[in-house]
Amino acid sequence: MDFFSPDFWSALLAIVVIDLVLAGDNAIVIGLAARNLPKAQQKKVIVWGTVGAIAIRSLLTLAVVWLLMIPGLLLLGGLLLIWIAYKLLVEKKEHGNVAAGASLWVAIQTIMIADTVMGLDNVLAIAGAAHGEFLLVLLGLLVSVPIVIWGSTVILKWVERYPSIMYIGAGVLAWTSSKMIVDEPFLKGFFAENPLLKWGLSLAVIAGVLLCGRLKNRRNEELEKSL
Repeated sequence: MDFFSPDFWSALLAIVVIDLVLAGDNAIVIGLAARNLPKAQQKKVIVWGTVGAIAIRSLLTLAVVWLLMIPGLLLLGGLLLIWIAYKLLVEKKEHGNVAAGASLWVAIQTIMIADTVMGLDNVLAIAGAAHGEFLLVLLGLLVSVPIVIWGSTVILKWVERYPSIMYIGAGVLAWTSSKMIVDEPFLKGFFAENPLLKWGLSLAVIAGVLLCGRLKNRRNEELEKSL
């Protein structure tokens, strides 16, 4: 992928958006794991816990980028990412099982383990957006990691105040999933010959995810009001 091409920069932007939209979970995990420590140690937990979690996530992402080169897995990953995009809109995540650390190292360890388990969907999304380019994964992390470390709580407040941010993130995930599907080696030739179908699929996936997510959330709101 050409460094100066629109595809490169659009993929990099998608990776950064995915990282930032899902950063709210990092803030919650960090806060829960560090809540019992003295304030002087909490800053160290925030930095080292996040750095450790991002390091593990980077290795997992690079592994998934390689796995997606296997025929058929790009299509499977794209279909799975559609479901992940939908879940981002409708699922209320529980973090009550994240224990508070009794010491600096225990808190850091808790953050790394919890973030790795919770970040598997993030890993797949970034790997799909990278399209096999390891440089994109690394650049995306370099841009977003400092923001995640020092601004995760701010991002979380933005998401709570402006729920539409989640719809933007879900739209980016849906767009990434459609690109993964059309880039599947045994489908790529078909979509290359039918560019209208390629763009039609992208629009259908994005609209489908956002509409289904919105309808589901509206039903949940009506159900909560009736209780």
